[in-house]
Amino acid sequence: CRWENQARQRERRLAELEQELLEKNCTVEALQERLDKSGQRRAEAEQTLTLRLQECEDELARQAATPPRVKVRTRPSHSKRVPYVTQTVEVESADSHRAVSELQVKNGALQDQLSLQRQLLKELEKQLHDSQRTCTQLRTQILVYEGEMQRAQGQLEVQMQNLEEEKNRVIEDAFIRAESEMKAVHENLAGVRMNLLTLQPALRTLTVDYNCLKKQVQDYPFLLETAISEVKQEICQVINDANTTNQDLLRKYKREMNLRKKCHNELVRLKGNIRVFCRVRPVSQEEQDSTDGKTMLSFDSDDDAVLYLTNKGKVMTFELDKVFHPQATQEEVFQEVQSLVTSCIDGFNVCIFAYGQTGSGKSYTMEGVADDPGINQRALRLLFSEVMENASDWDYTITVSMVEIYNETLRNLLGGNPTDKLDIKLNPDGSGSLYVPGLTEITVQSPDDIKKVFELGHMNRATACTNLNEHSSRSHALLIITVSGLNITTGNRTQGKLNLVDLAGSERISKSGAEGSRLREAQCINKSLSALGDVINALRCKHSHVPFRNSRLTYLLQDSLCGDSKTLMMVQVSPLPSNMSETVCSLKFAQRVRSVELSYSSSRKHELQISAIELQHVEIEFLISAIQFLHVTIELQISAIQLLHVTIEL
Repeated sequence: CRWENQARQRERRLAELEQELLEKNCTVEALQERLDKSGQRRAEAEQTLTLRLQECEDELARQAATPPRVKVRTRPSHSKRVPYVTQTVEVESADSHRAVSELQVKNGALQDQLSLQRQLLKELEKQLHDSQRTCTQLRTQILVYEGEMQRAQGQLEVQMQNLEEEKNRVIEDAFIRAESEMKAVHENLAGVRMNLLTLQPALRTLTVDYNCLKKQVQDYPFLLETAISEVKQEICQVINDANTTNQDLLRKYKREMNLRKKCHNELVRLKGNIRVFCRVRPVSQEEQDSTDGKTMLSFDSDDDAVLYLTNKGKVMTFELDKVFHPQATQEEVFQEVQSLVTSCIDGFNVCIFAYGQTGSGKSYTMEGVADDPGINQRALRLLFSEVMENASDWDYTITVSMVEIYNETLRNLLGGNPTDKLDIKLNPDGSGSLYVPGLTEITVQSPDDIKKVFELGHMNRATACTNLNEHSSRSHALLIITVSGLNITTGNRTQGKLNLVDLAGSERISKSGAEGSRLREAQCINKSLSALGDVINALRCKHSHVPFRNSRLTYLLQDSLCGDSKTLMMVQVSPLPSNMSETVCSLKFAQRVRSVELSYSSSRKHELQISAIELQHVEIEFLISAIQFLHVTIELQISAIQLLHVTIEL
């Protein structure tokens, strides 16, 4: 096909060349015809010129016969083509001179016409020569294309011959295979005929069996309907039993969840609604090398809740809920805190404070560093872990907001303009709870969201330089985490709040060296810390009025410092003698906070034991119900197998 296409293309090209050659030949013929006509016109012109020349000579002869004397000079013509002579006639008369002038003018005109005819002849000869050369080139090209066509035709014939031979060979092979296959088919046909003869008795047997089955099938609809109705009744009964068991399990599950929450709440209350931990920061290498590097704090090897302070030869003993050594890690500290985070998931309000002088390690405990995070990030990670673990039963939403209390004004650390002042107002829904209009709340769903929130909040935090710390926090920073949960099974809703508070430094003004605006900041910080102490003292003494409104800090945390809320005070102290007075004040404040609600916890020990026994009893009942439910499920599977057996028989 390719060679045929090429041959057709070359034939078309050859036809085009032949057409072009024909056109050139026509052009040559036209030029030749024009040349012939030009030759004829030239001959006619020469003849006309000769006649006129003869007439001129006759005229001259006549004039010569006239009386005036005429001198005639004859000279030969320089033209090779025209056979005439030029004569100079001297006429003495005026008529002779005029006749000679007219003849000279006519002679010049004739010579000009002759020159034009010669020029036209040359152009026609040139065109004829070009046409002949083009015709020769076209003939040469035609010869080349004819040679290529002959070669392509030869190759095409060779390929056609090869294809013909290949076709014959393939046909021959196919014929041989067809003969062998036909032979095999004949053999198989003979075997099939033998099998048919053998199967005829079996066919008769099958016909008899078919008649029997046909009779059974006629009776089968009644049997099938009876069997299906029985199986339906059994399945409905099993489903009803499973439904009843499931409802019973759901009821016991709700009861178990309520008891678990109650026992967990009682356990936290047994430890104290307001718990106080103390963490002693380690001594740096520079402090060890200085003369003030000797520590004044010691620990009890048998009791991790006792701390000793040596002051002027006297030993002061402080009993707290937990004392962390300087070597305690962030993970060890958070293990004691994570039970409060779990209370937040159960719907309780929790408040965790970091209290102490500037440079005692409050920010490190709450925020930590990138490689070793503090309570803030670990609490959020624990919340995410609990949310993922309970995702099958609960749908939780975690929102985060950051507030700074600077000079008794609230600042939104996550908003577009942190300098905007916020206010605390009562919720208009009539619940009596407080809220902050305009406070930015960000929903977090992953640890990456936590990092972005912390980076934005730290960037907007107000810090300044004091004598105790180069970058001292001059405000209280609050990280407020709200956890809202919806039980998918029961429809119950819970909402808890976790307040993580990094308090400003509690040092005295004289030691911090605060002046000017720093002095006003320090006064506001000490005022809010004093108000916090008054609130805790009122709670300890069970006063009817608790002065929450004396400070923005206590007013904002009102719902997390009263009722069923849980509070943890993490007191940070320095072991250096130069910080003796601040350490004593911090530890005394910690002991005063710890005394709140301890008597109530001791009175609940018996109730907690009873609740634990009830919880164990409910767990045993729940296990028995689960076994019963498993038994019902097995019976349901057995009924399904029986139904499948009936279907197989069908």
